[in-house]
Amino acid sequence: MSAAAAALQRGPTAVDLLDLHPVAADMERLVVEGLSRSPRQLPAWFLYDAEGSRLFDRICEQPEYALTATETALLEREAPAMAAALGAGVPVEFGAGSARKVSPLLEALSPPAYVALDISSEHLAGACRALQARHPAIPVLGICCDYSQLLTLPAHRLLDGQRLLGFYPGSSLGNFAPSEAVALLRQFARLLGPEGRLLIGIDQPRAAAQLEAAYDDAAGWSAAFARNLLVRLNRELGGSFAPERFRYRARWQPPQSRIEMALVSRCDQVVEVAGRPWPFAAGEALITEHSHKYDPAAFTALAAAAGWRAQARWADPSDSFSLHLLAPQAPGRLEPVEASR
Repeated sequence: MSAAAAALQRGPTAVDLLDLHPVAADMERLVVEGLSRSPRQLPAWFLYDAEGSRLFDRICEQPEYALTATETALLEREAPAMAAALGAGVPVEFGAGSARKVSPLLEALSPPAYVALDISSEHLAGACRALQARHPAIPVLGICCDYSQLLTLPAHRLLDGQRLLGFYPGSSLGNFAPSEAVALLRQFARLLGPEGRLLIGIDQPRAAAQLEAAYDDAAGWSAAFARNLLVRLNRELGGSFAPERFRYRARWQPPQSRIEMALVSRCDQVVEVAGRPWPFAAGEALITEHSHKYDPAAFTALAAAAGWRAQARWADPSDSFSLHLLAPQAPGRLEPVEASR
């Protein structure tokens, strides 16, 4: 049992935690692959160790990053209608983070259980404990994993015979390239089954200045979040990154309809990590993540390519953010997807 699982079991209310976290060897291989690319890019989930998850929570509190407040308000307003459209079942939240957004749905659904999937075992433990304190009648199962690589949900008594309701808030799908997003949505379809549903948050394109401010807040939490990746690489893979030698950059890329976030080398330097030297030229970028933005028509087409059909959509008053309810298509009906949007 992991330390996080033991901590959960010591609490006043038991919460089950299954730890499927990728091992260090997997991380080392992915770092070598990512730093060997041009441009260099690492998987976005590397950002979410315990400290990264804490920093991201602070980002969500910033006035520039309106996505969290907008989505939360939308859920609070429309949860009864969403619950009615979803039907009975067990919510399965992909990338649960602090698991705060799901509360309106749980109140409207009164489900037999709730399942949270997240990459950080420590953060997941605290989030599950806090959520069950808010909803003591609902059993909670936390699964520590890289949900983008999860092929099947583990067997567990809380899942036996249950219809599964996927919940994927925060426009997290935007962290994946469109072809990867299609693969992930197909994977969700397999995990949730033919009777499952998926409620997914999708951020939409808007003015470049507004988007760039959202991902590079004045208080510096976005920059700290990105630089924490270097701290993690130093700690877990024997790296020699000096975070102060990299500046943070967030820029809107209209052709791809995405924000690119990167750490840019301030000087010519050589960094050791994963047992190898890696030269960085001044101005060279290490991409930490992308956030693709989809208008409703583009997202509906993307979902269709992954075997989902649009069932309902709820939007904020400015129609800049949507929660889409998806249902599985009939078997064999997959639409083609464009290489990028």
